[in-house]
Amino acid sequence: MIISQASAGGNQFMDNTPSVPGGTVTIKPDKGSTLYVYFVCIVAAIGGLLFGFDTGVISGAIPFITEHFSLNAHQEGFAVSNLLIGCILGAGFAGTLSDRFGRKKMLIFAAVFFALSGVLSALPRTFIELVSARFLGGLAVGVASMLSPMYIAEISPASIRGRLVSINQFTIVGGILLSYFTNWLIVDTGPNNWRWMLAVETIPAVIFFITLFLVPESPRWLTKQGCIDRALAILTHVGGAEHAHKEMIEIEASLEKGEGSLSELLKPGLRFALLVGVLLAIFQQITGINTVLYYAPKIFLEAGYKSANSAFLASVIVGVTNLVCTVIAIGTIDRFGRKPLLLIGLAGMGISFAFTGFAFHTEAVGGTWILIPIILYVGFFAMSLGPVVWVLISEIFPTKIRGRAMSIATMVLWISCFVVSQTFPWLVELIGEKTFYIYGAVCIFAFIFVWTMVAETKGKTLEEIESMWEH
Repeated sequence: MIISQASAGGNQFMDNTPSVPGGTVTIKPDKGSTLYVYFVCIVAAIGGLLFGFDTGVISGAIPFITEHFSLNAHQEGFAVSNLLIGCILGAGFAGTLSDRFGRKKMLIFAAVFFALSGVLSALPRTFIELVSARFLGGLAVGVASMLSPMYIAEISPASIRGRLVSINQFTIVGGILLSYFTNWLIVDTGPNNWRWMLAVETIPAVIFFITLFLVPESPRWLTKQGCIDRALAILTHVGGAEHAHKEMIEIEASLEKGEGSLSELLKPGLRFALLVGVLLAIFQQITGINTVLYYAPKIFLEAGYKSANSAFLASVIVGVTNLVCTVIAIGTIDRFGRKPLLLIGLAGMGISFAFTGFAFHTEAVGGTWILIPIILYVGFFAMSLGPVVWVLISEIFPTKIRGRAMSIATMVLWISCFVVSQTFPWLVELIGEKTFYIYGAVCIFAFIFVWTMVAETKGKTLEEIESMWEH
């Protein structure tokens, strides 16, 4: 096998050992460098932060954009959801291009588009110009939403992979919270406040672009390209020599099955994996999370908050809850497993939205009675469906076809997100508080699906998970 030839070369691969700021980290033969793998994963997860910021910032800007451009309800919905059209396309081509050119190069591409979108979104003279600028950001979000968790999964040791992939969800909610916080700080700055809200994105985009040059390419992608020495060096740096040797044998065994094609996903076993990935992606969105994240200030203003400032502050509280509960998920996902977190979260989400609908329905409704169930809903989502879905869809597909398979699941996710965000203002106008009852009912169906169809992947290598589907 190729691995034996690479190992026999001794230090042939050591010249390619990746480095971090301040110099090369010393590789420990037995354990590798935990600090290094966390650094690499945090850099990749900045893509998640930009994903979260770009999707969350519009919740604060949209009331002022609507007023500035005199938008009707359908135009308002499109101002929010046009970003998601870019997400769908970005996720669609990211898989194929990342399989061809590498995960790292495509993440750099996303960083450039994030920066361009931040600048152009702040300068539009017409609604069409704003939509076009946000579309560029959508392309970047689509690429990053697929590639950041996939890259992290491909470089992480199995024992802590769930935790490390969940860091991406932590940065997503961190980006959402950052957008809520900066929106709150900027809201009283005058008629051009929405321009400054959208422009802030440029700063983390530039940071993302620079730090990507400090991390290596995915070792699984390098192995697929025949760059065995470089892949082995990275795996050794991440988990030590024994880990690298074991992982490389499994990676090569997986790749020896031949070049993957999308038709393979329709074969027995993998067909079920595709079904699970796609349905998880759909349920993450149609359970209603983006009705809160995109329209939080609007919801709180309609719930009785007297000023934009107080409604925006309530949104910051929601963002803090999202962040804190994501930390809970990071600390428990590799201990308790993926499936238990999903079941607990979905049950809590359904109950919380039922109370939200009831609070809107009663005459005693007030801002606090709306805020409490919304906070509970976001908390349950953040500890379950938010991070766990990204972990699972980055794990369940074979290495040789992971990029294209994740593209399908991520495209479906963004299509679902587009439908929810586009229809929410219309549903609220049509049926009012019953909208939240609908989302609560969807949580029940998602609970049944997870209970009956989702397998546990905790502690398994990516190749072991692939074998699990085959058998």
